[in-house]
Amino acid sequence: MTSVGHENDPDAIRAWITYDWANSAYATTILAAVLPAYFAAEVVGDGGVVLFGRNWTGQDLWALAVGVGPLIMFLLTPVLGAIADFSASKKRFLTVFATWGALLASLLFFSTSGDVLLSLGLFLLAHLGFVGANVFYDAYLPDLTTDDTIDMVSSRGFAWGYLGGGLHLLLSLALIQLSDGPIPIDSALATRIAIGSAGIWWLVFGVISFRRLPRVGTSQPLSGGTPTWWSYARFGFGRTLATLRKVARNRPLLVFIIAFMLFNDGVQTTIALAAVYATETLDLRITVVVGGVLLVQLVAFFGAMGFGRLAVRIGAKRALLASIAVWAAVTLAAFFLPVGQAAPFLALAVVIGFVLGGTQALSRSLYGSMIPEDQSAEFYGFYSVFSKFSSIWGPFAFAFVRQSTGSARLAILSIAIFFIAGGLLFRSVDIDQGRQNRADLRTPAQVESAPHRGAT
Repeated sequence: MTSVGHENDPDAIRAWITYDWANSAYATTILAAVLPAYFAAEVVGDGGVVLFGRNWTGQDLWALAVGVGPLIMFLLTPVLGAIADFSASKKRFLTVFATWGALLASLLFFSTSGDVLLSLGLFLLAHLGFVGANVFYDAYLPDLTTDDTIDMVSSRGFAWGYLGGGLHLLLSLALIQLSDGPIPIDSALATRIAIGSAGIWWLVFGVISFRRLPRVGTSQPLSGGTPTWWSYARFGFGRTLATLRKVARNRPLLVFIIAFMLFNDGVQTTIALAAVYATETLDLRITVVVGGVLLVQLVAFFGAMGFGRLAVRIGAKRALLASIAVWAAVTLAAFFLPVGQAAPFLALAVVIGFVLGGTQALSRSLYGSMIPEDQSAEFYGFYSVFSKFSSIWGPFAFAFVRQSTGSARLAILSIAIFFIAGGLLFRSVDIDQGRQNRADLRTPAQVESAPHRGAT
């Protein structure tokens, strides 16, 4: 069955953007702000916790947790992407993973003081749903855009996601601030409500997106009779290996992926560990930390839109290189942040917000412009794999340096290496050649049937 074309369809793009609004509540409240700080301060506590014969701080455990989840998805996402392309099931997979992640995220409401393993277990399972859903969400982008619109649509998705996540975080901050006062509940309960409600937000707005999001792609019958999960999985592994060979022989795409792995590792590590770094190392209150992440979200809306326009004026490559350079400076500034002072932390949050949107949106759209749209889930499976594979090493490096030196400041400074190496490698990527090589990534049969990708 062949889906109807939806390139540059305003209704389809709005439905796609709505999902970014939906899942960003998880990204801000659970992944970046409230849960990390709550986990370090309340669930683990100042004295740490003894696991596997050694004492762990909340900062160290969180660094390991945000590394383990991507390691698991590294093994699954390329297979899921290939299966979704073959069966035209991007929407189905997106719905299943998002629903699973949202429901488990809402159960984090029940995590209280001392529930270390419960909190980590629920977080890891919810995070698998979040990462898995993003494979299929990202894979929609080439189906809904053309070369001349992909950068701006990608930027709009991130921008509205930042607004959605920021709005939920603002409501969460208000609830926490007004607890033990106008709102007659204690602050711990208010924090748990904020965390659990992020999953509900994700689910409710996700359903709105799923109802309006069109089905895209072309389903193809598998040989051997009625397809089963096993036959799809076997095909998925085979196609994953074939995709790996395609990427390996296409130098611009291969170099981009390696560079992306490096600088994205720095981005993801900085975002994931900022809250616990601020709570434990800088001795800032949870309300200040949440306020900082809220600033990031609000500024990121304008940053994503601004970098989208900057990419039109100077090119996406130059705009992305500029954002990577700023990220390297951010890690240096974080090393010198003073203890107990909110203003410098909040000022750095503004800088992070400005470059965060541009880095994420332009990376996604540059990659999308170098892959065939009829195999987008397969190739975005790889994109997500390397995105999450890169997210492993930064947190592990942070935990290793922190454990070895006893200094979280040196640990955060070590992340600059990822930005410097990734930026230098990205400079050598020939984007135009990568786009010209796009047809070489298809099989002969796909070249004959594939639609022309251009402006409409």
